[in-house]
Amino acid sequence: MKGEVKLGILGGGQLGRMLMQAGLDFNLYTLVLDPDENAPCKDICHEFYVGSFRDFDTVYEFGKQCDILTIEIEHVNADALEKLEQEGVKVYPDAKTVRTIQDKGLQKEFYRQHNIPTSDFILLKDKSELQQSIDFLPAFQKLRREGYDGRGVTRLTGEADFGKAFEEPSVLEKLVDFEKEISVIVARNESGEVTAFPVVELSFHPEHNLVDSLFAPANVPYKLQRHAIEIATRVIEAFGMVGILAVEMFLTKDGQILVNEVAPRPHNSGHHTIKANYTSQYEQHLRAILNLPLGSTEIQSAAVMLNLLGEPGYDGEAKYEGLQEALAVPGVYIHLYGKKYTRPARKMGHITVLGQSIEEAQQRAESVKNVIKVKA
Repeated sequence: MKGEVKLGILGGGQLGRMLMQAGLDFNLYTLVLDPDENAPCKDICHEFYVGSFRDFDTVYEFGKQCDILTIEIEHVNADALEKLEQEGVKVYPDAKTVRTIQDKGLQKEFYRQHNIPTSDFILLKDKSELQQSIDFLPAFQKLRREGYDGRGVTRLTGEADFGKAFEEPSVLEKLVDFEKEISVIVARNESGEVTAFPVVELSFHPEHNLVDSLFAPANVPYKLQRHAIEIATRVIEAFGMVGILAVEMFLTKDGQILVNEVAPRPHNSGHHTIKANYTSQYEQHLRAILNLPLGSTEIQSAAVMLNLLGEPGYDGEAKYEGLQEALAVPGVYIHLYGKKYTRPARKMGHITVLGQSIEEAQQRAESVKNVIKVKA
């Protein structure tokens, strides 16, 4: 690794912030592009640019200054990434992978082509095609582009639901009768070395359809855990991508594992690794894109991760309640994202709760779950 590597990050949110916290140990010179002038990365990177990571020229001009370019959100201009690659900038994940993952239809077709188990699906050009797919219901309709954190997803059980269906191109995914939602974060460096983090179990917020909490290790039989890691490894190898990939999966009632969707960047389901594993997902991503040996993913401690969301009814400059009470509980660690303003359900931070067993971590998490409030 040469003296000082210029690392560009498209997106200046909390994932970029935690990536830069890990990057301090590698002497990286960091440049960040984000449309929000108050983005969480603003004050901790070397150079901060306000601009759209969806705009070709903005991304291209920004990327030209970097040795390595990476992302913390996948909704970026893939054409600019491709041009930068052609001109010798190392872009991880590469433009081809980003393009496939940005489009949920292409993503599902990619799994089918590579024999990666996934739920059955139909691609729809627009809402009018729903009528001929009525026998396929119940299903989830997902916008092909731009959906995340539960946005751009709607459940359709019959014709009565067609009023809330999306007009734009979408994927109709067969409803899966699953027992658990699980995630495996897997990393691959340029030399082709691959490592996977242990399987985690996800719990979703009933209203906002985003991860509410996670448990590590997952309460899943060992054989199924091995199978989930094998599938995640197959996915990153099929993409041939360098960096970190979060693979979200369903564990069905009859013991099958199906890939739901992937994110080619650090992910909510790996936040706990900062405290609970020998190597965090952020350090692992940096090791991968710098082509360094990948770190040990072993668990040092059982963990529960709780998302800190903005309280309903509060909009404005963020104020945090209950930090003292929460931090008085052993094994509780708070990570605030440096976001100046809160709004209902906005991700403002997370809490990692450690324990010698998953039961102990869960008990401690229960005691702090509703203690911290993000108000305005």
